[in-house]
Amino acid sequence: MDSGTKMDGPEESSKADEILQVTTLDEEAQDTILEKDATEEPPFSVFSMREKRLISYSASFAAMFSGLSGFIYYPAMVPLAGDLSVSVQLINLTVTSYIIIAGIAPAFMGDIADQTGRRPVNIMTFVLMIAANVGLALQKSYPALLVLRMLQSAGSSSTYSIAYGVIADIATVGERGSYVGILILFTCTAPSLGPVIGGALADKLGWRAHFWFLVILSGSHFLVLLIFFPETQRKIKTKNNGKDKDGNDGEVTKRPHHIPNPLACIPVLLDRGSLSVIMIGSIYYSISRALGASLAVQSIEIYNLNYLEPGLVYIPSGVAGIFSSYLTDRNYKTAARRYGRGVDLKRGDDISDFPIEKSRLKWVYYLILISTGGTLGYGWSLWARTICGRLLTDLNPQRSATAQAAYNLVRCVGAGAAVATLDAIGNAIGLGWCFTIYGALLLGVIPLVFILETKGMKWRSAKNESPKP
Repeated sequence: MDSGTKMDGPEESSKADEILQVTTLDEEAQDTILEKDATEEPPFSVFSMREKRLISYSASFAAMFSGLSGFIYYPAMVPLAGDLSVSVQLINLTVTSYIIIAGIAPAFMGDIADQTGRRPVNIMTFVLMIAANVGLALQKSYPALLVLRMLQSAGSSSTYSIAYGVIADIATVGERGSYVGILILFTCTAPSLGPVIGGALADKLGWRAHFWFLVILSGSHFLVLLIFFPETQRKIKTKNNGKDKDGNDGEVTKRPHHIPNPLACIPVLLDRGSLSVIMIGSIYYSISRALGASLAVQSIEIYNLNYLEPGLVYIPSGVAGIFSSYLTDRNYKTAARRYGRGVDLKRGDDISDFPIEKSRLKWVYYLILISTGGTLGYGWSLWARTICGRLLTDLNPQRSATAQAAYNLVRCVGAGAAVATLDAIGNAIGLGWCFTIYGALLLGVIPLVFILETKGMKWRSAKNESPKP
């Protein structure tokens, strides 16, 4: 026994040394991995490619209601005026008020979304939109129509800026174009199919069916958002997104209390590059909304069409806009190759020394000339506005929803003024001269595009080098 015990001693000691060596090697390997993980920059987004696609489809479908709620209304304007015993001019006022609220509401919602998250704001806007649509379907007086249209606008208009914010959260600059393409696909479907659906409903079921249709469609998507849509805001850690923007493990973080500040978008307007982009896109938006508001009414009055046929007039613009979603990402990648830059889809591209303005604005000169040329150009003008929206997100990645809110504010004020004065100008000088003036305004943005393209990068560099307050 004693001799056996003495023989086992060296063997056990040798095994213990081997275990200690392996343990030490494991610890060193773990330390190396941890050091590598600490020095390696975390991915831009914790969502997989499939998850990002699904999130962008959901956000883009939600953004479609911003345009759909407006365009589905146009074929109903004439029957609404008849049923409520008011003039078409007063019905035009409901369009103007809708557009103005569409400019103001995102200034509140965009600020909240940037601070407290996209998900709660998305849900809140859908609740407001559904309630307003139910009221619109049941109302029987012009004052109720006017007020409820403003509430409908407050809910639906914010979905567009939130969608841009979601895309900025999950996509790098290099891949952002493809996700914006999805957004364009849905938002350009609204101006095309909205009037067709609205015309068919008005012709067969009456104007109240417009709003019941919106209740059903928005209510269905509301359930999808409520159950499946995650929080994407990079400032917020939740169980859904798993990690925060620094790559730390996800924990539910208490969201700060924040009073909505509609003036939060003012700093965006004070930035020269952002303001230039906003002015270009706003002029296009204002004129296209004035044209959109006039098409259905003028088609019915001049050509004696039924309520369905004027809706078909809007199809070319939507088709052109959808086609632009296929082309929307090519300029950036072409410019990146020209300047010898790779596209980092994992962590995002550094555009501080990259001429993003030239990349995004490459085709704008041609689009301005085409847009001035005729009705088909009305559809291509949607692409010009899309370029402006994406460039604005590139220039303001940390406050994307607030930047889009500033864009909404300026363009909707301009569109409201254009729609409100459309009848007065048309009656005074005729619609031909009226839209000739609008065409001249479109050509007037060319110098602004040139200034932004040549000086935009210099302005960004000066802003980045200036001391932070």
